[in-house]
Amino acid sequence: MYLCYVDESGDLGAVSDPPKPNDQPVFLMTALVMDATILRGVTTDFLSLKARFFPNLNYPSTLFPDTILGEVKGSDLRHSLLQGSARQRSHATGFLDHIVGVLERNAIRLMSRLWVKKPGDPFNGTAVYTSSLQALTQSFDAFLEEQDSEGFCIVDGRNKPKNVNASHSIFTRKFATAAPGYSRLLELPAFGHSDNHAMIQICDLISSALIYPVATHAYCTGHVANVHVQPAAQSLRTRYGQKLRDLQYRHFDGQKWRGGITVSDRIGSKGASVMFR
Repeated sequence: MYLCYVDESGDLGAVSDPPKPNDQPVFLMTALVMDATILRGVTTDFLSLKARFFPNLNYPSTLFPDTILGEVKGSDLRHSLLQGSARQRSHATGFLDHIVGVLERNAIRLMSRLWVKKPGDPFNGTAVYTSSLQALTQSFDAFLEEQDSEGFCIVDGRNKPKNVNASHSIFTRKFATAAPGYSRLLELPAFGHSDNHAMIQICDLISSALIYPVATHAYCTGHVANVHVQPAAQSLRTRYGQKLRDLQYRHFDGQKWRGGITVSDRIGSKGASVMFR
């Protein structure tokens, strides 16, 4: 059995023309897929890393299991990586190195659906979120088919109406009368709280502290000039580009390759490969 954890980065609003100081020029949803049998070991490794790198985080007690309740937010780590002092950058890079190492050692696979917003164009956030979750679920189902296994998906929750709408989009396909889909999924995606799931916290770090800044640098440099597009992100592209490429899960559906990091670039129509160089 396999588990799939999903989190997003960026917001679902449009970007003004010219972009406002806090307009977020990309939106992405990232999924991490793992063998269910290694969940305990990965969780323990992650909590140990948090306790080592962030010993003074707001943990409710000194008990090891309570380390899950103090979160290292991906957006905060991204700020340290791109705008922090030399000491802060070194500390954040060391932590991110270890997080990526956890994925590599445990053969945890990565998929991401990424949208690059064009300044001045409308952006249908509801449709983008729903279609992104559907695409990731489809790739997870393809992975399960390859493994001849079954799986379950846990998504970082938002609020009940939004969660219900997104989950129903999967329901209508899975239980369709004609050509039902997602046959390997045991149930519809469930929505959890990052406070309780180590893998959602890891997914947030990969999505917000790594893929998001790499994407904004690769696709938005020269088009969006605000805090979200940082020249320092070039160092992340250099350090982690090949690792991101290697962590991807991609599959051939008979017509084209799908999965991995899939990009809809409404500015320059660039593909995912520019992130890896």
